[in-house]
Amino acid sequence: MDSTPDRTPAPPRVSQRFGSAWRVVRSRRSLILIALAPIFLAGCQVPTFGAYRGATTQGRDAFKLWQGFFIAGLVIGGFVLLLILWAVFRYRKRSEEIPRQSQYHRLVEILYTVVPLIIVSVMFVFVVITENEVDATPKGQVQVQVTAFQWGWQFYYPATGKVVEGETTEAPQMVVPAGETINVSLKSADVIHGFYIPQFNYSRYAQPGTVNHFNFNILHNGVYRGQCTQLCGLYHSLMLFSVKAVNPAQFAAWEHNVPSNNATIGQLKARIKAGGPGA
Repeated sequence: MDSTPDRTPAPPRVSQRFGSAWRVVRSRRSLILIALAPIFLAGCQVPTFGAYRGATTQGRDAFKLWQGFFIAGLVIGGFVLLLILWAVFRYRKRSEEIPRQSQYHRLVEILYTVVPLIIVSVMFVFVVITENEVDATPKGQVQVQVTAFQWGWQFYYPATGKVVEGETTEAPQMVVPAGETINVSLKSADVIHGFYIPQFNYSRYAQPGTVNHFNFNILHNGVYRGQCTQLCGLYHSLMLFSVKAVNPAQFAAWEHNVPSNNATIGQLKARIKAGGPGA
């Protein structure tokens, strides 16, 4: 009689098999949640996706372009993610046998060449259309000449000769009528500055020796903060301003009452150097 003990492993218990299957399901669920987390985190501000809706007609156009690009990116990224997950689970290793190898798939190759070209072409067309709308400069009812300098802003209204300026801790305010086309001429008196109003979805360089022209049509009354976005020197962080939109009657009253005996840019810069506000 053979006395060798039986070394055949006992079949796993039902609870062990269930626990193993549950761990597999849980790990897959975790992988899916991790893969989808960036999409949900990026879209936490749906439908603006972190951008301003635009307080001007030009800003609204820019916002719609941003919104369309973001949605297109989510759709394309989600589709690519699904393809990756499908390939991971469909062709995961099941045995040591080498899978059947294939070299060409003409339909797939044509699709992944032609479809991206179509997507890029469509997006390019929308970019051109939006840029043309934002950069259009038809003659407006109000003209404002904006001059940036270290470290402040001057707003000059050539129709009435009124001037508003401010530097460092004295942030100036550009007053304009809402619902009307505003023509802005932007330049710099010294170095490169950046004219940026977040709620307008608009930024433009103020460059010495170059005058940049642009328009904006503010949709609603209100005060919109602005700032310099180009590192321009010691008090760059204090180079703030605001734009106040009022109704046309209020704008006419403001133009009539605002004083005209303002300091020149040279006097303002001299005051800063002499130890004035912000120095």
